[in-house]
Amino acid sequence: MIRKSLRPFVVVAVIWAGCVLAAVGANASEDASPRSPAPQPIPAVGSDFVLSGELRQGGWIKGSVPAETTTLNIGGAPVAVAPDGAFFAAFDRDADTHASLVARRSDGSALVRDLVIAARGWKIERIDAARRPGGATEAFMALRRPELARINAARAKFTDAAGWRQKFIWPVKGRISGMFGSQRIYRGEPGAYHSGLDIATGASGTPFAAPADGVVILAARQPFTLEGHLLMIDHGMGLSSAFLHCSELMVEEGDRVRQGQLIGRIGMTGRATGPHLHWGMKWHDARIDPILLTGPMK
Repeated sequence: MIRKSLRPFVVVAVIWAGCVLAAVGANASEDASPRSPAPQPIPAVGSDFVLSGELRQGGWIKGSVPAETTTLNIGGAPVAVAPDGAFFAAFDRDADTHASLVARRSDGSALVRDLVIAARGWKIERIDAARRPGGATEAFMALRRPELARINAARAKFTDAAGWRQKFIWPVKGRISGMFGSQRIYRGEPGAYHSGLDIATGASGTPFAAPADGVVILAARQPFTLEGHLLMIDHGMGLSSAFLHCSELMVEEGDRVRQGQLIGRIGMTGRATGPHLHWGMKWHDARIDPILLTGPMK
């Protein structure tokens, strides 16, 4: 299924003086009730945004909000803001090429920054054959549904991790065997695009490290049908990493990890044709390109 626009995971964020309260799903109505205190302005310096990032599909933006900001949204979706006024947001692989960053201030005014999101040319392979008929079997889905439930539950967790503030590093060095965003078209019918980077090192057992600080939100000791041994890390502010096909996990759910810490070993568990690390990243529901956070491999 092709993603057509920036669709962040639904988060209701109320900015308090000194903290951010995030409510997800069914809990949102309780935390956003009329009894809640009114949002207070975030202490910040300056009258305008301070921004940096990669303004292109699969990219990101971060910076600080103007003084007296009470709420922030991008493309109409709420964005959490840290107590010091800093924030992080990102753009899906198929994000629209324009988005508005809107800061509402305590005096009722709004500061709007219009963003131009550069379109990217993806590696497209056109196959002169129809896709295999039929979908997943019920036997497969009986195994898959609990796995998807665990993945969704992990993505719904929000921690106080601050890795989103860091310059990300490569978890391992090797040959990039699969690029983010690549896709096959079967006689005009799009297949799912590749949602991460594949890094091949030639052998199972090669250790890989945390690309930034975070909290382990999923560690699949029993291999999943597709992902194999899956490791997921929350970097804070809705930003997370997923590492697929591992041969060994070196951390447990709930562990805090530091940038550069060894967290697992590369393998070919799950649906994989050879040993490699699939590194996927999401900001809420938006799939993003890890290489735009690390820069080229050196």
